[in-house]
Amino acid sequence: MSAREELIQKFHSGELQYKKESEICRLLGISARSGRDAVAAVLSDLLRAGDIVRDERGRFVTPEKLSLIRGILHGNERGYAFLEREGGEDLFIPHRALHGAQHKDEVFAKIVGGERGDEAEVYAVLSRGVKELAGTFYKEERGGCVSPDDKKYFEDIRIVGGKKRAFSGEKVFVKIKNWPEGRKPEGEIEEVLGRGGELSVEEEALIKTAGLAEEFPQKALAEARRVAAEKMPLGGRRDCTNELTITIDGEDARDFDDAIGVTREGENFLLRVHIADVTHYVRRGGALDKEAYARGTSVYFPDRVLPMLPVELSNGVCSLKEGEDRLTLSCFMKVDAKGRVIDTEIAEAIIRSRNRMTYSDVTKILEGDRALCDRYAHLVPMLHDAAALAEILIQKRAARGSIDLDVKEAKIAVENGAITVGEYVRTISHRMIEEFMILANETVAAFMAAYEMPFIYRVHEKPSEEKAAAFKAYLSELGIRAIFRPENVRPGEYGKILEGLRGAQSPMCHVVNRVMLRSMSKARYSDQNSGHFGLASDCYCHFTSPIRRYPDLLIHHIIKLVLEGQAGEAQRFESFVGGAALRCSETERRADEAERAVDELYKVWYMREHLGEMFEGVVSGVTAFAVFVELPNTVEGRIRIENLPPDDYIFIEQKYMLKGERRAFKIGDAIKITVAACDIGTRKCDFLLAEE
Repeated sequence: MSAREELIQKFHSGELQYKKESEICRLLGISARSGRDAVAAVLSDLLRAGDIVRDERGRFVTPEKLSLIRGILHGNERGYAFLEREGGEDLFIPHRALHGAQHKDEVFAKIVGGERGDEAEVYAVLSRGVKELAGTFYKEERGGCVSPDDKKYFEDIRIVGGKKRAFSGEKVFVKIKNWPEGRKPEGEIEEVLGRGGELSVEEEALIKTAGLAEEFPQKALAEARRVAAEKMPLGGRRDCTNELTITIDGEDARDFDDAIGVTREGENFLLRVHIADVTHYVRRGGALDKEAYARGTSVYFPDRVLPMLPVELSNGVCSLKEGEDRLTLSCFMKVDAKGRVIDTEIAEAIIRSRNRMTYSDVTKILEGDRALCDRYAHLVPMLHDAAALAEILIQKRAARGSIDLDVKEAKIAVENGAITVGEYVRTISHRMIEEFMILANETVAAFMAAYEMPFIYRVHEKPSEEKAAAFKAYLSELGIRAIFRPENVRPGEYGKILEGLRGAQSPMCHVVNRVMLRSMSKARYSDQNSGHFGLASDCYCHFTSPIRRYPDLLIHHIIKLVLEGQAGEAQRFESFVGGAALRCSETERRADEAERAVDELYKVWYMREHLGEMFEGVVSGVTAFAVFVELPNTVEGRIRIENLPPDDYIFIEQKYMLKGERRAFKIGDAIKITVAACDIGTRKCDFLLAEE
């Protein structure tokens, strides 16, 4: 037993609880200076790991003895924070109780009260979550400070030393060096990005703040060039080059990692989903694999993409380009007339995409566009078969209770410097590819679960009892009957609520959709299969995008070992997949937040051209201090409470309503606004009621 393990054991037995360092050494019978130094080193290590803490008298004790809760802080621009903890609801921490802790710090906290016992106070900071950030520099009498762009980070950074110098108003990237107690954090300027308020500078600041890498290491680039130049192997693979295969993507797609083919066999369909065999080029443990793991995912912005893999692979030999032979890992599924997969084969293959099709062209073909039907006459029968199969799969998922959320997505385009913002429209061709990819993901996940191999699943837990109960209460306020038990809600029960509102063409459908989404958990990666609530799926994974997602890439490695009869080798992933799932969930969240922030920046930049104009919108959210309004083009802005008609407003959280004596505002209300201001720094639009 190591010294560390021995001390932990003695703490948990109670022998060393509430003891100072000198008392611990005495109880252990250690008197020599070298022994005391060794004990001090182990205690410091245990403190850093959070295995023990110090009480107010400086004594060492395990966190459980003090009823401490471990979690990650998520700040709010108004100065308070929430503690996100595992296995429990978030805790509210007011600014006065943060004691120098900041956004994204890992902390120990103690519950101190509140109306529902959900208010806490930071007890100790375990680790700092933000060590680098972007912000605006401003001069002071003694040096200068940087005001962080991310307003969830409450404190300005005092600039101390360093070689870089900046002028007031310039955007800079800062490395935080020190967090002195009771004072501002201290740091150095790492890079001067440019003048604040310029679109390119603001975007660069957001990318750097997110910790996203733009350049690839030389080792990864060299490996990419080398493997891309290798001769493509033709033997040992299923030859699908003569089968009718196509890709269907958006007009602005930047990589092509999936292709499909559909054939009728009597009442059955043979669906072929071909996925780029990226693992042939990205070998386990190599420079490319390590860099892909660090990035976790490609990140997409309106004007650029930060790919997970260098362009030699992502846009080159891995991309399923029209007319070129490509290596794939393919899933062949025989599907009956009820949408059941009655036969499956997963195999390494080689394909040649006949055509690079777009969603818009496929939709037009299915709608009978004469010119396109003539141009792609060789594809028309297969596309109609594919649409028929997709409709069967849609009905099957609906019958099992899959939740079809209607979530608005923005389509932001940049052409010759001009920005356009609109709603991303989903058509039957989008649904078709979505259904085929879902089916392939489920089929592969079930195949691997049967083998009981180490694996990464895509899981989505059911809503917590508290959130489900709040949602049910909200529906009751709207007069909508909801028959489900909050402690064990089933996806079909959520799905029926939306279907009922859609069928009745209720104006509340959009509102309920939005509130339902807020009541649900976020999907994540896990090495344990716990099903996917939203899809009503017992077993699900991400298999179809290995060019841009590391979980897909990793499970391709494992699948190929199983197919090659190397199950023993596949078992060696056992110790890796748990940490990889957690890491990939974190990099996915980081990418989502960065994409959302940059989209907001572009939307605000676009709306500057519409100051003073009137728009019709829908109330998308309410708080105690503002009403949020979403426009048809997906831009969201706020009407501050001080700019609403004078009234005694009360925020009713359970009803998502701001209620006054003369007027109330609730989610879903139609509303007319004028654009009053667009703040590039905060990426927020301010609206006014049009009648005001």
